[in-house]
Amino acid sequence: MNYPRIAPGKRRSLIFSLALVGLVSCSENESASTETTHSDADSALSLSPTQIHNASLVLDAHADIVIPSTSTAYLSADGSSKVEPAKMRAGGVDAVVMSVAVGPGPRTEAGDAAARAEADEKVEAVHTLVAESQGEIILATTSSEIVAAVDAGKLALILGFQNARSLQRNISAIDEFYASGVRIFGLNHLGHNEFSDSSRPEFNGETGVYEVTEEHNGLSALGVEAIERINALGAVVDISQLSKAAALQTLNLTTSPLIASHSNAKSVSDVSRNLSDEEIDRVGENGGVIHVAAFKGYLLNISEPEFITTLKRLRREAGISEEYNYPYELYWEIDDLTARSAYLSAVSELLGPATTDNMIEHIDYIVNRIGIDHVGIGNDFNHGSGIDDYNDASEAANLTAGLIDRGYSASDINKIWSGNFLRVLDSAAQNRTVK
Repeated sequence: MNYPRIAPGKRRSLIFSLALVGLVSCSENESASTETTHSDADSALSLSPTQIHNASLVLDAHADIVIPSTSTAYLSADGSSKVEPAKMRAGGVDAVVMSVAVGPGPRTEAGDAAARAEADEKVEAVHTLVAESQGEIILATTSSEIVAAVDAGKLALILGFQNARSLQRNISAIDEFYASGVRIFGLNHLGHNEFSDSSRPEFNGETGVYEVTEEHNGLSALGVEAIERINALGAVVDISQLSKAAALQTLNLTTSPLIASHSNAKSVSDVSRNLSDEEIDRVGENGGVIHVAAFKGYLLNISEPEFITTLKRLRREAGISEEYNYPYELYWEIDDLTARSAYLSAVSELLGPATTDNMIEHIDYIVNRIGIDHVGIGNDFNHGSGIDDYNDASEAANLTAGLIDRGYSASDINKIWSGNFLRVLDSAAQNRTVK
């Protein structure tokens, strides 16, 4: 299909000028670019950063769904979602993938049932939001529905999924979530589960501690079945949060391009849940897309010896394990909420400021390594994300301005914001084998 490079319902005044430089549509059959293109036509038209942002279909590939139990520490100062409709409108954000995510928990029948209940509550919350929006918001399941919504001046939400704990070890549950509208499926979050190993420590429900060792050496037999079922349904596989072995195994198995919905580059920020060069290269070969997150802890370089020494001291003083160098790991084990808040504040100060410049470092790295067709934005809002100049959806234009300053063209920016994601969503749907 053709992907509009504008949102006609909101931005008709730019259609003619953008059509002159070929930004109105981009066929999925176009040959893939392997490096950033800096269009002379952009400067010829003298489009401002605001015009370029407003002319883009802006899509965030990962945000958490807010329910009553969501910690207010993850939300805006007023306790609202960082991707609520008003913020989306203010920031020119047209679409967001809302993640039906669950955290770690006991690997028991009761623990899995609790995870499923949470997932069902989050699915229902999105359906309710759409139903109560009086037509302002639609739940999209295809690229054409996303485009049509934006063309009509509406906001589009897409359902994603994170952490196979809520499948209750049942492959058929994937079909149930698909029927509810889910089109993006990620098998893991924090801690190993019955389907796959996580890039972050394993939660042991019996001992209540976290262990680094892998359990499945990648995917379990259930995990392999899950990838096969997601492909068969024509949905998109998401490798964010998987261990390296699990991600590489998934890349070997999948029959469609996949995404990392909220992952940064490990060579820029040496964090276990960021993607290694090998994983990045394989995503490029797969035709997939890596979506960079506005999460300070995944953006900055934390490998300096002085940083590690100070971090270990802070963790020791807080009474949590010094074993993990990632600053935000295990903070939830600090029982006293005041002490927990003090630890998080100290860690944030130790990390220092993060801005969209840091995001663009990761984008540049990925583009230079595998090309402009394989990078996007997935912020992980409502689950700890937010940086100095991009703290919620209302500030999305700051990233566009930064990309322009780095020399990215309007065509490049459209690919980063949505074109690459839409291509993968389309490709997966076209490979559906279930009748």
